[in-house]
Amino acid sequence: MMTQHTLFKEKIHIIKHSKGAPWLRLLGLGPRFLPAKGIEQLQNLFEKNTIWAKNRSKKQLKKMLANSDSIISMWKDQKLIGFGRATTDATFRCVLWDIVISENYQKHGLGKILIDSLLNSKGIREVEKIYLMTTNCKDFYKGCGFIEITNQNLLLLSSQS
Repeated sequence: MMTQHTLFKEKIHIIKHSKGAPWLRLLGLGPRFLPAKGIEQLQNLFEKNTIWAKNRSKKQLKKMLANSDSIISMWKDQKLIGFGRATTDATFRCVLWDIVISENYQKHGLGKILIDSLLNSKGIREVEKIYLMTTNCKDFYKGCGFIEITNQNLLLLSSQS
């Protein structure tokens, strides 16, 4: 499903992909099902706008998409400017992942629109608890309604160590 928002006097296309984002993952399609080299653009969006998602290969990105339950992409014309995804059991828990807006489009409400689109996705809107982790955007997520939990500990087991 694609919706449009007009910001900056420009149309921003928001795509709620089906589970696994097959059109994006397999064919690299963007708005209006036009070829957009979507995987390459996603890789570039992460490289230029994150510290936590650098050096992800195209193969890894395709696997990530295939195993995601809800995926939102944001486009200005055929350029990918925002992305977010979630995994969920559709009842008790959900985790939001890889929320990113291109630096040129930050501070204009697109991040909030992206979060709202994810939270209203099928399989997420009725989940008991929604988790996310952030390195330096805590205040942004608080503005989206998330609360900081200080009585829990984040534990990590990494295959990369």
